[in-house]
Amino acid sequence: MAAAPSSAPLVDSTSQVYADLYVLGPGDSLTLTFLDPSAASVGGPVNILPDGTSTLALLGSVQLTGLTIGQATRWLTSLYSKQLVRPQLFLTLTNPRPVKVTVIGEVERPGLYPLPSLATPVLAIQNAGGITLNSDIRRVLLRRRAGADGSQKQTVLDLAQLFQFGNQRQNPILFDGDTLIVGRTEEVVPQEILQLGATNLAPASISVNVIGEVKSPGTLSLPANTPLLEAIFRAGGPVQWRANRRNIELVRLNRNGTTSREVFNYKDNQNISKGLNPPLRNGDTIIVNRSFYGETIDVLNQVVVPLSTVGSFLNYSNFWNNWNR
Repeated sequence: MAAAPSSAPLVDSTSQVYADLYVLGPGDSLTLTFLDPSAASVGGPVNILPDGTSTLALLGSVQLTGLTIGQATRWLTSLYSKQLVRPQLFLTLTNPRPVKVTVIGEVERPGLYPLPSLATPVLAIQNAGGITLNSDIRRVLLRRRAGADGSQKQTVLDLAQLFQFGNQRQNPILFDGDTLIVGRTEEVVPQEILQLGATNLAPASISVNVIGEVKSPGTLSLPANTPLLEAIFRAGGPVQWRANRRNIELVRLNRNGTTSREVFNYKDNQNISKGLNPPLRNGDTIIVNRSFYGETIDVLNQVVVPLSTVGSFLNYSNFWNNWNR
């Protein structure tokens, strides 16, 4: 059974974390070093092959996959004790393999993500499309395999502490097989926390459609989590007199396949806000509807233009008839 979640921070020392928790697997590269200078030639690079084994001097093929670095060190020491008088050795990880991390909870695209070695929760959440509006970055659960027996360790990360105070313990290096669960909150998140999450946990850019009564309608490529009103501004802003600033629609495709539609007011200098000026997501559509004045002008144009066409035709007919008399 997995241990209960703990708010205690992860160990700060990268080397100690690796020695105690990192589980070796195919693709890892290590260095073997002996304390005895006369055994220096026996040490050197150690690469874990796709079958999980490594070929070592004096030992041949040795299975290392599934062991932590500390366990592998003790295992190799016991094997070399049969070959060397002084078998004391160090095993250090020089090039960890790319990791696969599961990111679920309140992120835009939950799933399994391949990440580079030394990746962190911030990078993992960015790869998952960033956080949702209901996320709580103060409670991000990290589940990690604690050893070869399959047991798990759970740690609660507070990413707000990272962004506010630079607490790097809240953004540890991820290992292959880790799972991140971004918590959900139903309470009102402080504005400062909302802005921190929107700014720091987003992918590089998103694509948003802005249509209706703006000066330059179309598809825009914007920085992730650009606020609604900023997108309208980048589309040239509302057309004077024609745009209904109190009827700005945001149409969003949800993760379950449904669409949602919300109405907002256009107010200059409105800060990012979940209820007044929400951060945008990839694929959002903004509709700037017409004002009553704009609708009236369009109706008049539809009526006046055909009448003017008829009038022109009648004038031409009268001219032609008078010409032929």
